[in-house]
Amino acid sequence: MISRFIKTWLLPELIRGLSVTGGYFFKKKFTVQYPDEKTPKSPRFRGLHALRRYPNGEERCIACKLCEAVCPALAITIESEERDDGTRRTTRYDIDLFKCIYCGYCEEACPVDSIVLTDIHEYHFETGASGTISKQDLLQIGDTHEPAIARARQADSPYR
Repeated sequence: MISRFIKTWLLPELIRGLSVTGGYFFKKKFTVQYPDEKTPKSPRFRGLHALRRYPNGEERCIACKLCEAVCPALAITIESEERDDGTRRTTRYDIDLFKCIYCGYCEEACPVDSIVLTDIHEYHFETGASGTISKQDLLQIGDTHEPAIARARQADSPYR
């Protein structure tokens, strides 16, 4: 009866919670000033997509459409055609980034390591009309960031 009275009127849970808050109130803060300071990212970070090329400049994608088939959000659209030499290449490779859930299944399914998720997380669209990124844009991202992509793949290679 007395313990119930003490718990009801003295509010020990509230005092315990305020003591935790008060303890952090006087400690040094660990806030990251985002635009100026950046936290380190894992080589497995899944950000913006990119299409890679071989060292001779030819695009890696062989239009096997495994990434399109494995995508749970149905965000990838691929169209392909056969070239004069008998190989198949993509004519259209679109990713709807509004649908994409950045799961990385497309990257895992690719047999030639063509589609990769980079560590780029700061991107925007010029217009709000479309969140679809085209093959040319994906290849440009891959060309621009190839050294960083290769370093991340090399750091992650023992775990694959």
